[in-house]
Amino acid sequence: MAGAPSRCRKELLASEVRTVELDGKRVKLQIWDTAGQERFRTITTAYYRGAMGILLVYDVTDESSFNNIRNWIRNIEQHASDNVNKILVGNKVDMDAKRVVSTAQGQKLADEYGMKFFETSAKTNQNVEQVFFTIARDIKQRLTETVAAAAEARARSGRSCLVKMVSLL
Repeated sequence: MAGAPSRCRKELLASEVRTVELDGKRVKLQIWDTAGQERFRTITTAYYRGAMGILLVYDVTDESSFNNIRNWIRNIEQHASDNVNKILVGNKVDMDAKRVVSTAQGQKLADEYGMKFFETSAKTNQNVEQVFFTIARDIKQRLTETVAAAAEARARSGRSCLVKMVSLL
């Protein structure tokens, strides 16, 4: 029965909320995991539209999962916003004897698409937290820069924005 959760996880579109502390603030990350299955491709396109960050994860012991990353990137380019944060993740590095995709191959693909790259092991938790903190930090930085740029543009144009607070009793 111990293997049942992972088996079910690969058969379902899984959702998880993960909370990380970033710069003294709690940040909630909502994570949707399709396990790379083709049957979820049409569902995932809807999630791309609202995504702020995407982790593209392949199995270092499965060359076809690595080769399929380019297809997922094409989907992201078609359906996600242009500035969505992306990180490429090679998983299962604890299974070095079965590795077929090298670190250099993963890094080269990440560089080709301008993404950060990590290798992880979900089994041993190697670099897993670092990946989540990095995507959260990158999203926060992008949003902060976007807000600052919008405020600067408003200041240059002489326009202002008024926010009125209304309370309902």
